[in-house]
Amino acid sequence: MGFAAFAGHKYLNLETFKKSGDGVKTPVWFAADTSASLDSTEARLYVYTVGVSGKVKRIRNNGRVRIAPCNARGGVLGDWVEARAEIVAGAQAEHGMQLLNKKYIPWKQLLDFFASFRRRERTVFAVRPA
Repeated sequence: MGFAAFAGHKYLNLETFKKSGDGVKTPVWFAADTSASLDSTEARLYVYTVGVSGKVKRIRNNGRVRIAPCNARGGVLGDWVEARAEIVAGAQAEHGMQLLNKKYIPWKQLLDFFASFRRRERTVFAVRPA
């Protein structure tokens, strides 16, 4: 099963898991990789966050995640989908940021401007079907 249910949505609810097994849900921006169909097993969604966030620590520990389309406040708008998240770097991270910049113009650029004063590392991760 791919990510066809996410087409046309601006947010996804990302559930990452603590070492105890408890889930932590967070609404996030995402962008789909256009090189693969969303309904294929090759689909990739890119998400970025501050490098020291809890979700990055949880994904480093356990790549299993669940995702669902949602609104800005995290209200789920569809079914939950099992997926795998992987922290990416280099060209793949750059590609993910380009997709996010394109999808969320001008809001992401505005946030990036203000974030540049804080000098906080950013982490990009790719989410793929489980």
